Amino acid sequence: MKCPFCGHLEDKVIDSRPAEDGSSIRRRRECLSCTSRFTTYEKVEVLPLLVIKKDGTRQAYNQEKLLGGLMKACEKRPVSSDQLTAIVTYVENQIQNTAKREISTNEIGEMVMQQLKGIDEVAYVRFASVYRQFKDVNSFMEELQDMLKK
Repeated sequence: MKCPFCGHLEDKVIDSRPAEDGSSIRRRRECLSCTSRFTTYEKVEVLPLLVIKKDGTRQAYNQEKLLGGLMKACEKRPVSSDQLTAIVTYVENQIQNTAKREISTNEIGEMVMQQLKGIDEVAYVRFASVYRQFKDVNSFMEELQDMLKK
């Protein structure tokens, strides 16, 4: 690590501990040339995730968009913000575990619906109606009948 005071490239680590929520490491270092002390942070490099939309365009994954859609689906329903955050976290973990750098909105939507179904069926139907873009009442009824069978 380059010393910010003298530019020397050699130092020693004096102290190392987790920082923030455990997602980074804080290190106190001492320059071997000028003996000045400085702090560095080490984080895991997260590669950007691209979402492939239905029209084929790609855009950066946006957690706020996913959470916003969930909030609309769960409006006036007994679903807590902690549950919504847990769904978003689950989806993000699933995506990271696949190690893919691109994912379709279809895959994300299916993961969200799988989680919503177990939390609130009305919110599930609301989310599905927007996500699946039902063409008419019959396709909407088919989804409801499938849900009732299960």
